[in-house]
Amino acid sequence: MAQGRVLKKIAIVTGVVVGILVVALACLWWCARPENSDPTVAVGTLERYKDFASRYVEPREVAVWLPQGYRRGDSCDVLYMHDGQMLFDATTTWNRREWSVDEIAGRMMAADSLRRFIIVAVNNSDNRLEEYFPEGAWRYLPPAEQRDVAKDKLLGDKYLRFLVEEVKPFVDSTYHPLDGPGHTFVMGSSMGGLISLYALCEYPQVFGGAACLSSHLSMTYVGHGSGEGPWQEAFVRYLDARLPAANSHLVYMDHGTQGFDADYGVPQQRVDSLFAAKSWDNVHYMSRVYQGHDHNETDWARRLDVPLYFLLGRGAPRR
Repeated sequence: MAQGRVLKKIAIVTGVVVGILVVALACLWWCARPENSDPTVAVGTLERYKDFASRYVEPREVAVWLPQGYRRGDSCDVLYMHDGQMLFDATTTWNRREWSVDEIAGRMMAADSLRRFIIVAVNNSDNRLEEYFPEGAWRYLPPAEQRDVAKDKLLGDKYLRFLVEEVKPFVDSTYHPLDGPGHTFVMGSSMGGLISLYALCEYPQVFGGAACLSSHLSMTYVGHGSGEGPWQEAFVRYLDARLPAANSHLVYMDHGTQGFDADYGVPQQRVDSLFAAKSWDNVHYMSRVYQGHDHNETDWARRLDVPLYFLLGRGAPRR
C-alpha cells in the first residue's frame, strides 16, 4: 500500500511538471509568432477577415482560400480547417512550418483529381486546448473524475457553435458554395483532429466528413486534473453513443510513429475497433499509420493528399 501511495505521488508530481512544461511551450508558441505578419499563398488567393467577432468565443482571424481561377459564386465544396495560421505560409508561423495546403490542393485540383472546393481557415486562439476539447466526453467520466474538472473551462461546444452558427452562415452568404453535408467537410490535426471528429458527431447534418490527422487520442495534458486513462475511456464511450450511422459519413484518421504520435497507436486501435464493431466499411472509414512521421505540419503536409482525396476526390462517395 505504501509503495502504491508513493507511485501515485510520483505520478501526480510528474503530471504537474508536464503541465508546467506544456504551459511554457504554449507561451513560447505565442511569443514566437511574428508580429504584424501577413501570410501569402503560392496558389490561388487568400481573403482574410481579421477579428471575426463571435458571441461564443474570442474573436480571431478567419481566412478563405480560393483556388486558381475561382470566381465568387462558383459551385464548389467547402473544407473547414482549424489552426488556420499554420496552413499556408511558413514564414509567418511560430515554428516555421506549414501544411502547404494551397500548393497541394491546387496541384490536385489542377490534375482534376479533386472536386473544386474552398478552404475556410479558422485561426486558433489562446484557448486552443479548451476550444478543441471534445466537451461531450465529460459526461462519460466517472463522477470522481468529473469533480476534478472545471467544466466551465471546456469550450468545445461554444467553438462548434461559432463555426456552425457564425462562420458558416457568413461563408454561405458571401461565397455561395454548394450546401448540405455532402459538400461540407472539416479537418484538423492533434487537438484539431479531436474537435473535427467531435464536430461530425455533434453536427452530422452540417458536416458530411471529417479528416483527423494525428488526433490527440492519448488525451495527455487535456484532463484538467484527471488522468489521461479516464478521458480516453470517456471519449470512446462518447463515440459509441454519438457516432452517426455506419457509412452515412466519411471519417479519415491517421497517426505517425514519432514524437507525440508514438503515443497514439493504442487509443487509435480502440477507436478503429469501435468503428469496425459498428460496421463501418473501408470506403467510409479510413485509418492509417505513417511510419517515421512526427507530430508537425511538415509531416501532415507529406500525407495531406490522402485525406483530401478521401473527402473530396472525384471518386469519393457523397452523403
